[in-house]
Amino acid sequence: MMFCLDFMNKRLRVDDYSGDIDVIYMRAVEIAKTHALTKVFIKSHEVDWQTFLSKGCMLEGIYKGYFNGRDAYCMAIYTHLTRRTSDYWLEEDHILEGVLLLPVKPDRPLLPSSMTMRLAQMEDAMQLSQLYSLIFQTYPTPMNDAKYVEKTMREGTIYYLIESSGELISAASAEINSVYANAEMTDCATLPAYRNQGLMRLLIHALEAELITRNVTCAYSLSRALSFGMNAVFYQMGYRYYGRLTKNCDIYDKFEDMNLWAKSLK
Repeated sequence: MMFCLDFMNKRLRVDDYSGDIDVIYMRAVEIAKTHALTKVFIKSHEVDWQTFLSKGCMLEGIYKGYFNGRDAYCMAIYTHLTRRTSDYWLEEDHILEGVLLLPVKPDRPLLPSSMTMRLAQMEDAMQLSQLYSLIFQTYPTPMNDAKYVEKTMREGTIYYLIESSGELISAASAEINSVYANAEMTDCATLPAYRNQGLMRLLIHALEAELITRNVTCAYSLSRALSFGMNAVFYQMGYRYYGRLTKNCDIYDKFEDMNLWAKSLK
């Protein structure tokens, strides 16, 4: 079983597994209880998700094309009621309804002449960490730490950034899983003064083009369900909504529900 003990978000994430489903399920629950983790989510293969369902797991979303073109099913287990219960579900439904009414905008916007966009290098880690610390009060990973940003780069995450007059104003990343040819589009941040200019769509376009050259076939993202803007970016770029993960991670100042978006890059 390939898993991540995610203490920052009080959860156990099972990214892959093989063998007896009964054993895997019991082991996951045991690990979560041992470490006082309040959520488990398992990326289930298609042949197994109904078996997990029969054990009381909940299907929260589908990562379309996650396993080299085959779907992964997000099966959740909760060990505490407050973690299971969403505080904003109906408001998030209303936001999603508004997003799904928007026109799709697959074309790449123009970069304003006063700005430059490029692939980030290792020496940009400090600037990136400062941007994330400005934008997010809390975040699921320690992106406010330059050493951690460097570590993600060494492990294969790619970042694109936009600068204006030498100042970093917007960035996004793609965390690549080369084994299964997928990438999570994440770490999206823009300084408030530069929002609503299409910068995030520019960054996602650039990341997708880079991923295609690296033979990545599936791109997905988890967006704060309370954020109209980020959900709109992915919907307008041709990503489809495949579910909502309840109180999935600690972002801004609380555990938040995350919408799951996915897109084929084939």
